[in-house]
Amino acid sequence: MSEPGHWRDPAAGAPQQQLHPAPTPLPQAGTLEPGPRATPNYWSHPVAEPRRKMPRNSAVKVSNIILLCLLGLVTLLTLAFFAVSIGANVFLICGALALIPLTICVTTLRWIDKWEPEPVPALILGFCWGAGMAVITSLVVGSWVQPLLMSGNGTAGADMVGAVIQAPLVEEISKGAGVLLLFFLRRKTFDGPIDGLVYAGIIAAGFAFTENILYFGQALQEADGAAGGLLSIFVLRGLMSPFAHVMFTAVLGVCVGFAARNGGTGMVLIAWCVGLIPAMFLHGLWNSSSFLGENFFAVYILLQVPLFIMFIVGVILLRRAEAKLTRLRLTDYVPSGWFTPQEVPMLATGGGRRRALIWAKTFAAGDIMKEFIRLATRLAFTRQRLVVDAKGALGTAAAARFASGQEQELALLHQITSVRGELLGRHSAAIWQAQQPRL
Repeated sequence: MSEPGHWRDPAAGAPQQQLHPAPTPLPQAGTLEPGPRATPNYWSHPVAEPRRKMPRNSAVKVSNIILLCLLGLVTLLTLAFFAVSIGANVFLICGALALIPLTICVTTLRWIDKWEPEPVPALILGFCWGAGMAVITSLVVGSWVQPLLMSGNGTAGADMVGAVIQAPLVEEISKGAGVLLLFFLRRKTFDGPIDGLVYAGIIAAGFAFTENILYFGQALQEADGAAGGLLSIFVLRGLMSPFAHVMFTAVLGVCVGFAARNGGTGMVLIAWCVGLIPAMFLHGLWNSSSFLGENFFAVYILLQVPLFIMFIVGVILLRRAEAKLTRLRLTDYVPSGWFTPQEVPMLATGGGRRRALIWAKTFAAGDIMKEFIRLATRLAFTRQRLVVDAKGALGTAAAARFASGQEQELALLHQITSVRGELLGRHSAAIWQAQQPRL
């Protein structure tokens, strides 16, 4: 078993004869032109091999599918229960309105996740946790917690305690438990703060979806079917603050993501506890503003809007950091020939990726290029974990994690070589076909 500090590095120390042939260079990121005739001539490239999937325990797959089905069932039962509680017609109206902020949140999260997209089944699992399990847990546990909180705050109103203390405490723990669950389910691919943000955000979006249905239904019932009350709460929750829950839980997700990139399970658990503090604080701060009456809009503009702008800036900085990390780690493989100097900017910059996809689509290889980009990004983040683990403390758990990372790295390198061969084979075939005389 390899130990950190004593590993054979395919990017720096592996004997050349043990590597695949040096990969054929793809077009330089700044020189891609549409059409196969505009691309450079290539020397011989590896023959395309059948794609080899990374080994994965079939029992884990089955258990993940069962878990997804169970959480989906819990979500359906939760929504059905609320449909019966508020009435089917009210539920349909409020559900349709709740889809609007949900769509805004999911679309934004998918854009944030564009650099290294998370698998759709994992996102669905996160959504189901938020929309079903987290809601039910919050309602059940909240009914126990509120009397305890009230016993120590005799002068405070029940609504104030419930909104400012109980809701942040119970709801953020319930949503955060889903982030922790996804970390353990996807430990090998939970690579950094963007992953944590996206998973936390999709859980929070699911939670807000169900909660919005309840709030909209309650407003409609209190107004005796009049649209005025429903419209005001929809504007407040659905249009003015669709990202409120996402922002709260995303802070926790970012903390977990940083810990996942730079440490082991123990660090992640500590980061999860630490991340709960700002998540609860932001949640309580937002809820407390609802008790300010006419001053609400002043607080919204002076406090909530700047927080939202800070959130946007933070997301942009995290995305840039991911691109920078991808380029840094893929450059490690250039000396040994796994990647060429031209391929690195093509795979690790937004402009390079766009031009590469345009080029690949000229000979019907867009999907292959997307797979090439996806695997290269996954390789960069895998290597980052190896670099961090190599600098860490020795131990049985660290050595096992490091050895697993090495296996994953080598499997990704073989997959990348195979996909590159398939891509260039498709390109060569397109050139050959274009050179044939037309009858």
